[in-house]
Formats: sequence, C-alpha cells, structure tokens
Amino acid sequence: MTTIALVGTLDTKAEDYAWLKARLTEMGVNVLAVDVGSFSTADFADVSSDEVIDAAGEDAAKLRERRDRGEMMAVMGRGAATIVQKLADEGRIHGLLAVGGSSGSSVAAPAMQAVPVGFPKLLVSTMASGDVSPYVGETDTTLMYSVVDVAGINSISAMVLGNAAAAIAGMAKEFEARTKRAPVEHRPLVGLTMFGLTTPAADEARKTLADLGYEVLVFHATGTGGRAMEKLIESGLIVGVCDLTTTELADDLVGGVLSAGPDRLEMAGRTGTPQVVSLGALDMVNFGPQESVPSEFEGRTFLVHNPTVTLMRTSPTETHELGRRIGTKLAAAKGPTELFIPTKGLSGIDVEGGPFHDPEADTALFDAVKQSLEGSTVAVHEQDCAINDEGFGRAMAERLHELIRNQSGKKEN
Repeated sequence: MTTIALVGTLDTKAEDYAWLKARLTEMGVNVLAVDVGSFSTADFADVSSDEVIDAAGEDAAKLRERRDRGEMMAVMGRGAATIVQKLADEGRIHGLLAVGGSSGSSVAAPAMQAVPVGFPKLLVSTMASGDVSPYVGETDTTLMYSVVDVAGINSISAMVLGNAAAAIAGMAKEFEARTKRAPVEHRPLVGLTMFGLTTPAADEARKTLADLGYEVLVFHATGTGGRAMEKLIESGLIVGVCDLTTTELADDLVGGVLSAGPDRLEMAGRTGTPQVVSLGALDMVNFGPQESVPSEFEGRTFLVHNPTVTLMRTSPTETHELGRRIGTKLAAAKGPTELFIPTKGLSGIDVEGGPFHDPEADTALFDAVKQSLEGSTVAVHEQDCAINDEGFGRAMAERLHELIRNQSGKKEN
C-alpha cells in the first residue's frame, strides 16, 4: 500500500503532524512518522528521535547533555536522511512530507535531498517565500508556503495542510504505480550546459546528440543548474557530458551570483564519465540589478542584460586563473576528456564588434588552460570560430558520441 513518510519535530508540532496523519489515512495511504524532535518522545512516532540520532552515529544521551542546538539539528538532519534514503531504497515509502519553520525545514531538507529525482517530496514551510536554495538543493522538492505559522490547526492552516496532504498522496500513489509498471527502455542520457548567450551552440549540440540516439538533459548554467548536473553525474544516470557552458566557474572565482561552487567541473572526471568541455560564457560574471554590483568593480566593463541581470566582463588576470583552474580539473579526470576552444569568441557578446570582445582576456584564458593541460591525456581542439558559429556545437556533440561509444566498447571487451 502507498506509504508516506512524515518527517518532523513531533514534540513542538505534534498537533499539526497528528492532523496530517489523520488526513492522509483518510485519503487511503499509510503513514510512517519519523520524529526529529530534539527531546521528543511522541507516542505516535514510528521512528523515534533516539533512532534518528543513532542512525547519524551519535549517542542520544551525550548529545542531549551538550544541549547544543546547532549540533542537534545537524545530527537530526543526517539521521533522518539516512533513514529516509534506506526506506526509499527498500521500496517501503513512496512519498515524503514535512512541515515547519526555518528550523524544521532545515532538519527536513537533508532527507528531501537524500532521495532521488522523481521520488515525491513536499515541504510546507514558512520559509518558502524567500531564498529556498538551502532547502531544495539540487532536488525536485515541491515547496508550499504555509501562509501562517506552523503552530496548531486553524482555518487557514487546515486549508494549506489539507492541500499538501492531498498533493503528496496523489504524487505518492502515482509513484508507487509507476514503480510496478514494466520498465520503459530509455535512450541513454547525456548532460548539456547552456546559457542564454551560448544558446545557438547548445541548440546545435542538443539536436546533434538527439539525432545520434541520446536523450539530452539541458542544464541552465545558473549555479543550481551546474550543481544539479554534477549530482546526476554522480548518480550514474548520465553516460556523457557536453559541458559547453562553464561560466559558473567565473562567478565562483570573482564573486558573481551564479556560482555552482568550487567543485564544479569535477564529477565527470571523478567518475570517469566521458566529457567534452568548452569555455562558454567565461567572458562574463553575473550580478543582479545594476545597483547591486559591488563598488569594488567600479570602472569595469558592464552590460545590462535585463533589469535583473548585469554582466561584467572578466579581466585577463581573471581569465588566466580560470584557465589554470579548468586545466587542473580536466587533467585530473579519470575518464575520456577533451577540450574545445572557440578562438574567436566565448559567447554571443564576445565576438568582433561585440561589447565583451577582448582578445587579450580570451588569449590569457586559452594560454593558461593549454599550459595546465601539458603532459596530460586531454586532447585540445582549437576551432577557428566563435562558440555560436555553425558547426562548433555539432563538433562537440559528435566527439562526445565517439568517446561514449569507445568507452562502451572497452567495457564490453
């Protein structure tokens, strides 16, 4: 029978969770309550707070003696993630629901992020109207704003939580039914990164890969997009990567708003996943509205892309460091890795006559990345064109296909 895990602080939110459990039961699903309350001894918990702490590898009594709220929440989050992941892997739960404020959401988030994409997960939170990236991470978590505080049932919370219960029940029932159907044969998955200013190249690569028999997952290089792709590579679902747009590394270096973190461009190398990489949109760093750009960058070259996005041209010093970092990452790769350099421009605005055309900065990038790759097995393809010129995206896609095919042949032998 369809079963939903309720993850929450059953001491401070007992009324809300008991109400949710009753509604879900009325809707024809089983409920498994996981108690992440720091000092909770709720009698309707199926997994006690002690068991959650134990799953995180900690001693409950000693942890509670220290009375360190931050440590307690971190431990509860880890324990809940371990328990929920195991239950999902064993097919014992088919959906995940949590409600809470900032603390409850923070504890539930690791559990939400521990289950795979496609597994139903819904978080009702007072924090769902602001920056939700700490709760969502790179997952497909569904967020619902609680409107009022999660502090007992009233006419408003009953409507909101009732909708949440109905939503997760429906998703979980469909998920369980889907797992029982005969598996559908899917085309192999490849990842492709793009940005608005590398769209022509990305479109050409996507169409080429689709024609070659792949299902192409396109990731917008906005920070979360790059992290999402890295996570899917780690999961083993992706057989190859066309990392055409590595612009997130520029934001990470300079302090832009679309960083994917320092580990971007590493997972394919660690897992041995075939990858072809380019330098798309490394001519720019992203900021918000023009007035939000830090004063330290006064005097730099800017372009107002739209009212909410301001682009800053990377300098020769910055592109040199980007080239060094990229070369170092690629040289360490365990699997087939090749680099494509568009010598006449990195984006739609880094072309002759364009606002970000800067041959000195581009040359610094090219020289540094090639120097960092000296002595490695990474092949470098210097293309006499701009990244969005016809043929560049296709060349990357066709080469990725060859790398995947060659690796598959070796595995079969």
